[in-house]
Order: sequence, then structure tokens, then C-alpha cells
Amino acid sequence: MGTIEKNEVAEELNTPILHTLTVTVRHRFNALARIVGLFSGRGYSIDTISLGDGKEKDTARLTITSRGDNRIIAQIVYQLEKLVDVIEVSQLTFDSFVERELALVKVDCKADQRTDITQVANIFSGKIVDISEETLTVEVTGGTDKINACIQMLRPFGLREVARTGSVAMKREFKTAARIKL
Repeated sequence: MGTIEKNEVAEELNTPILHTLTVTVRHRFNALARIVGLFSGRGYSIDTISLGDGKEKDTARLTITSRGDNRIIAQIVYQLEKLVDVIEVSQLTFDSFVERELALVKVDCKADQRTDITQVANIFSGKIVDISEETLTVEVTGGTDKINACIQMLRPFGLREVARTGSVAMKREFKTAARIKL
């Protein structure tokens, strides 16, 4: 049985998959607006976007997830690299990387449901960060699948509010098999 390169798998499928990009930019006025404008102006969608200070002074780091086939994502990377304030663009999709997201989930809660909601939070390594007579707020961190599963398990109690950060990601330095989410 022959080996198939990881990029060949996506090309053979020729279907949009979720891609993860990191972008380092000069932290200047309108840098984020230009990046978002690049996506929207060309009809590309952004699934999540997170922005924070970069490792160097006056830089910022974005993590962007977007669905598309390899051709579309290559075009996005090419266009991003042409923007004035962009320092570096990395495509993490076919590399091994660490990804995390944070969610705050406010749930309707009667007094007799507190234990059940707390147990769900504990299963997902979450914690209760706020409590009132009518609600509990759960904080949960992890991969997108874990966040989605936790929210699904809390849904029957009644969701009042959900706030999610979007993904942040970083390439793993330890060499392991590439992760492909189909």
C-alpha cells in the first residue's frame, strides 16, 4: 500500500475543510479591518477570528479559521501576504498543532438542578464562575469539539447566553502525525 501525502488527501477530496491560519501583523490602525475586508471583499468566510498581542512589541497575532478547498486557502494566504501590515502568515491545517477555545455558558438553573449542571461542567473540566438564584455560568476550555459537546449537554437546562472566544492555535514543535479534520 502506497503512502498518500497529507495535502494529496485534501486535494483528492476536493471538498472544503476547516483551515487554521495564524497571521502576525504590525499592530496599527485598521490592520484588522484590512484583513477582514480582504476576506469579505472576495467572498471568503471567516468561521472564527481571535486577536491578541504578539511576541514582539507593536505586533499582534491573529488566529483565523476558514472553510475552503486548498486552492481557495492558498489564494487567501497569497492575498494576506500582500497586505502592508502583515509580517507572517502560517497555514497550520496540515501540521500538528495545539488549538484551544474558551466559552462562557450561562444556563437556566433551578436550585434542584445545580448538582446536575455542576456534574456536566466537571465532565468537561469546566468550572462554575458565576451563580445567581436563576442561573449558573460555566467556563469551559478546549478544542472546538469539546466546547460544542459541552454546550449540547447544557442545552436541555436552557441556555441563557453563550460567549465564545474562537480558536487560538500554535504549531506543535514535537513532531507527530498531522491532524486532518474532515
